Amino acid sequence: MMSQGYVWIVTDSMTNILNSLDFNVRESMKGVLGVRTYIPKTSKLDDFRARWNIKFLRDNPTSVDTNLNIFGIWAYDATIALAMAIEKVGIGNTKFGYNESNTSSNYYIPNFEKFGIAQNGEKLSEALSKTSFNGLSGDFKVVDGKLQASVFEIINVIGNGEKMVGFWTPRDVYSIPKGWEIPIVGKKLKIGVPIRHGDNYTDFLKITYDHSTNKTEVTGFCIDVFKAVLDILPYDLPYEFLPYAKPDGEMAGSYNDLIAQIYYGKYDAVVGDVTIIANRSNYADFTMPYTESGVTMVVSMKDSRKKNAWIFLKPLTWDLWVASTCSLVFIGFVVWILEHRINNDFRGSPSHQIGTTLWFSFSTMVYAHREKVVSNLARFVVVIWLFVVLILVQSYTASLTSLLTVEQLRPAITDVNQLLKNKMNVGYPKGAFVYGILRNLGFPDSQLITYQSPEECNELFIKGSVNGGIDAAFDEVPYVKHFLGIYSCSKYVMVEPRFKTGGFGYAFPKGSPLVADISRAILNVTQGGKIRTIEKAWNCFPISTPNLFGDLPISAQPHLVIQ
Repeated sequence: MMSQGYVWIVTDSMTNILNSLDFNVRESMKGVLGVRTYIPKTSKLDDFRARWNIKFLRDNPTSVDTNLNIFGIWAYDATIALAMAIEKVGIGNTKFGYNESNTSSNYYIPNFEKFGIAQNGEKLSEALSKTSFNGLSGDFKVVDGKLQASVFEIINVIGNGEKMVGFWTPRDVYSIPKGWEIPIVGKKLKIGVPIRHGDNYTDFLKITYDHSTNKTEVTGFCIDVFKAVLDILPYDLPYEFLPYAKPDGEMAGSYNDLIAQIYYGKYDAVVGDVTIIANRSNYADFTMPYTESGVTMVVSMKDSRKKNAWIFLKPLTWDLWVASTCSLVFIGFVVWILEHRINNDFRGSPSHQIGTTLWFSFSTMVYAHREKVVSNLARFVVVIWLFVVLILVQSYTASLTSLLTVEQLRPAITDVNQLLKNKMNVGYPKGAFVYGILRNLGFPDSQLITYQSPEECNELFIKGSVNGGIDAAFDEVPYVKHFLGIYSCSKYVMVEPRFKTGGFGYAFPKGSPLVADISRAILNVTQGGKIRTIEKAWNCFPISTPNLFGDLPISAQPHLVIQ
């Protein structure tokens, strides 16, 4: 009777000693629901358990089970309460009376009448009823001769452990644990799913119809994240996916219409690539987002290189050219000072000496000088100059090579105002709320072109505005990153501005108790490594993409400068 279709519920007498049961017994109780007294976890209780385990093992070295159950904790608190009451009454004033019993029997019967009876028992009882303190089991207080009612926790036995699923307290009568309100017995959570066709970002969401079994299979990044979130919940949540479609398979309305179906009671939730925006929150409550938020602009890249006959001058800045020329003249002058008295190569007419000096400085740059240097000081100066020339020539060669071979990529468009001023066409996903953002920016309908897939968007970029295409596209960040992953960052790039939205989230009815639990579970999934595993499985974001113009490679500035 432990198979599917049966539910076992055990009372506190069994659940309170659950930790003391044998492992095999606990394993066979998988799925059992139990109610037990709730003991708040405090540092005082942890300290007492530690001291108890040490002393118990010292007195009972052969014992295996050292767990202190609720009965032991109650006994400790009762002893403390009795000791406090005796202190109030006074130990010296306590007197006992004894009664003899004439009862005889062939069996041993404890004769409780031989126990002492306190003469001031009424005072002790009164003191005990007024005793209150914070014990190991919580607040200890006697009300009308009885301990105040305990709070019970409802647990679900899972393997060798258990999960807490709710509380019961007489003060609140009964509160339904989250997850038990929805679904009702025999009922599954009806989850609406948007429709995507063809190659329209099916890595995020894909619906497949199996006509042989008449079943619908829903897969994709958004679905796997949802399943991972449900695995973390401390309770089971049966569900079924229901595509929001017409009989012909087309989507029955917009995303806003789909969210409104929750308000009208058609669906219990909506799962998919649904963005959290203000007007949708009027009809449903959203969980925490599980993707990066925002709407951004993507534009094509262009090569900013200008090839002409004077390109050899570009590797060095104007300041460095002047500094190099001055250094050349200065080195020649120093060598002439040191050599012209003792070296015939640097003698002759003034014009000959000037020409020889400048030629010597210049020819050393290509190591083609013919003049001999006699002075040791002049040789030292020449060695230093040759070392400087070596560094300068090598750097110049590398920069010139970069200018001639490496693409200097720049965004073709850097500002929304540039699009508006030049009346360039922009694209956006068909049926997306992005249309409202573009209209608010001032784009007329004549400049707006829709697309339904990354491939179609790429084709529009290739055409350009002149040929009926687009020069920029606006979309949500997850879609843009997916687009850049397909078409390398050397072709397209994200640029500012970024418009704030809530990211992808799951929608539930207003006031649903599931929103808080699923939001916490989403945090656990997104902050751990699980989300990365799902992203890699669906290849939603194939490569890391630069998100701003400032992230372009260093080759965009192939110039040598003086720092």
